[in-house]
Amino acid sequence: MAGSLVANYVQVNVMLPLDAVTVDNKFVKGDEIRAWLKKLTEVGVDGVMSDVWWGLVEGKAPGVYDWDAYKQLFKVVQEAGLKLQAIMSLHQCGGNVGDVVNIPIPQWVRDVGDSEPDIFYTNRGGVRNIESLTLGVDDQPLFHGRTPIQMYADYMKSFRENMAEFLDAGVIVDIEVGLGPAGEMRYPSYPQSQGWVFPGIGEFICYDKYLEADFRAAAAKAGHPEWELPDDAGEYNDTPEKTQFFADNGTYTTEKGKFFLTWYSNKLIKHGDKILDEANKIFLGCRVQLAIKISGIHWWYKVPNHAAELTAGYYNLDDRDGYRTITRMLTRHRACVNFTCAEMRDSEQSAEAKSSPEKLVQQVLSAGWRDGLNVACENALSRYDATGYNTILRNARPTGISENGPS
Repeated sequence: MAGSLVANYVQVNVMLPLDAVTVDNKFVKGDEIRAWLKKLTEVGVDGVMSDVWWGLVEGKAPGVYDWDAYKQLFKVVQEAGLKLQAIMSLHQCGGNVGDVVNIPIPQWVRDVGDSEPDIFYTNRGGVRNIESLTLGVDDQPLFHGRTPIQMYADYMKSFRENMAEFLDAGVIVDIEVGLGPAGEMRYPSYPQSQGWVFPGIGEFICYDKYLEADFRAAAAKAGHPEWELPDDAGEYNDTPEKTQFFADNGTYTTEKGKFFLTWYSNKLIKHGDKILDEANKIFLGCRVQLAIKISGIHWWYKVPNHAAELTAGYYNLDDRDGYRTITRMLTRHRACVNFTCAEMRDSEQSAEAKSSPEKLVQQVLSAGWRDGLNVACENALSRYDATGYNTILRNARPTGISENGPS
């Protein structure tokens, strides 16, 4: 029975503050974090998770990395006897739910945008989002001779070299690879910094010149050079029925709409696939689990168009499992899927949002389990009540515990 209990064990990790390392890349909260970690150890927590901000470490110049503050932080975690999940945070901190500090991507990267603004995600109105680079430039050598994929790979290589002490000692057990805004594999379709409010459907974010050219080429190859990116999908705070794209029998149900949605979601999956390829090569031989985060976009889940999921890049419909295509990609890399909104219940959501976080969590975690992946989940919002806690427990073990291990 002891072996069965081990097989059923679910690790519990707690997120470190976003500013555990300060905005000027210093570690000054040593005593405060030591005291906090001591309390976590006393209650039996397994480890902690920490963002490792690209904008801080490589902030001064291309290829110049300063890991000193993070080495000090990781040493404190090691001394506390806890494990560490490290997030390769290749995005901006600031502009999303819960962001309490502002840490932009490196200034020298943003400077490229002064003369080439299409390096940033762009909505149909031409508004740029500087949280992260558009996946449209993944293979464009615009950054002092490097492509974004090369920059991300170089960052992870430097991390491995400089954190070998903690990797070899088994302190760092998980590398979560950032793949977009808020570190999630998605498009920045619902930015609070640009006026989005819940439960707006968001917008398709693929109107930079690189993604637009890619779509035109794909449409021409498919025999439809006349097809263009959507112009009928509304704005951030619309509801589905106010748009032609998401209306009943709307554009999303047509051949043109299906082609666009397939292209849009596939570009996102290929983006994740390419960066995970690099991560796998870099961390080969390390005893770490690679992971990615998928956003819990639970609003408009109950309507046939799943509008908010579609604008974020998740081509999920009642008759099409958009998350299974992601988990199948992850099997190539043996990567873990980390999903959010695990603390939410349907009964807590406003009726107007047509929301179902419970069914969404079940769908995504089940997709991961069916493909044999390790699966993790986390709360999307801060919760300090028994209901949220018990909901997370239920999602971690949806069918309870058995002598044969987790179901």
